[in-house]
Amino acid sequence: MQMKLELIPLPVSDVERSIDFYAGKLGFTKDVDVQPAEGVRVVQLTPEGSGCSVGFGTGLDVYAGEPGSIRGLHLVVEDIEQARSELVGRGVAVGEIHDFGGGVRGASFSDPDGNSIELQEMAWRRGPQF
Repeated sequence: MQMKLELIPLPVSDVERSIDFYAGKLGFTKDVDVQPAEGVRVVQLTPEGSGCSVGFGTGLDVYAGEPGSIRGLHLVVEDIEQARSELVGRGVAVGEIHDFGGGVRGASFSDPDGNSIELQEMAWRRGPQF
């Protein structure tokens, strides 16, 4: 049986601030921003080249978690130095790059609510393998 992970709901305290961060600073594409019913808002954003999106909003149980409670959302990049530099240039407070061994390097940061995100580079996923 084939399955595809397509959406990770994120608990956030301010939808507009989160759109500004994920679209404006991280460069995600805003795919969905709808209000299908009174008090309900659904927002979905996708990193370039990804088959999985993040979503947040209001009025649905799936968004009712504690803002900032997500840990270790991984954004895999081909070149961590370039990605880190670009994000820092956009005003994202990305930590220093760490070598975790085995060809894996990472650098962490958080969204405005404290949901933690890890940039990750894996040496064997470059060029055609990326």
